[in-house]
Amino acid sequence: MKDFTGRIAVITGGGSGMGRELARQLVVEGCNVAICDVSTEAMDETKRLCELQNSARVRVTTHFADVSVEDHYKRFRGQLTEQHSTDKIHLLFNNAGIGGGGSVVTDPREEWERTFNICWGGVYLGVRTFLPLLIKADEARIINTSSISGFWAAIRPSQPHTAYSAAKFAVKGFTEALINDLRLNAPHVKCAVVMPGHVGTAVNANTRKVLSGADCDQLSADELTKMRLTLTRTGVDHNAMSDEDIQRMMDDQDRAFRDKAPLTAAAAAKIILDGVKSDRWRILVGHHAHIIDELVRRTPEQAYTQEFYDDWIATRAIIPK
Repeated sequence: MKDFTGRIAVITGGGSGMGRELARQLVVEGCNVAICDVSTEAMDETKRLCELQNSARVRVTTHFADVSVEDHYKRFRGQLTEQHSTDKIHLLFNNAGIGGGGSVVTDPREEWERTFNICWGGVYLGVRTFLPLLIKADEARIINTSSISGFWAAIRPSQPHTAYSAAKFAVKGFTEALINDLRLNAPHVKCAVVMPGHVGTAVNANTRKVLSGADCDQLSADELTKMRLTLTRTGVDHNAMSDEDIQRMMDDQDRAFRDKAPLTAAAAAKIILDGVKSDRWRILVGHHAHIIDELVRRTPEQAYTQEFYDDWIATRAIIPK
């Protein structure tokens, strides 16, 4: 699919981050866009930004949907077909995701399953819901967002990362299995798995909002307790830190994750769209993704040792020219 002009794209998690940037870049290329998110305010901002650069006058629609809920997806599909006057779409970006649910041992089951059901269930339900519309197109693409955590189920030796990693492994495996399934049963529909490294987004703050059910950045009492446990586990002395100190620390970390990332969300979106145009089924996003992919493939039996982690930290600091 070399040209997106006149196509219709569905983007989940389109209110911010890579989802927003995918929408903005697709609109510039003349593609109609339907985005969903759990934040109507964020979606409105995405739509505003798209309309500022919408010289082709394509259609941009927004739809409230929690991607872990199938009925929300069905409502989204119905709104899309009506508002875009269509029975087909050409691009499905299953992009929505959150973090959280690190440990199956110590974290609440509800948090673990919320993370897993959004990051994996949202992809599965997205394909189930929109596949009939993709099949009706002359050609179509499914683009599922996994992560480097989809081939390395860790974040650091001192911090469990099981819910997110398990979900992202599932996304990767599902997409690879779809390659043959679609070739046999719908050969004009192809799929790709996207595996980003560190991309500058607001995923950390958004995760807390989704898991807490509160539309604010303030940590709840439970979140403060959990944060103190994490600091203890990582060897940080927090006894003299007030709750306000913890909040400021988290806010600073969120800003640093977004603003000091080696790759912006806009740059990541361009890599993804270039990958779709190049008909690649495996799209690594960013320098970090290429490094950890190589390291895991080289020594898979060592992937969860301290030595492997130290090698990863040392190697990722080397920025390619």
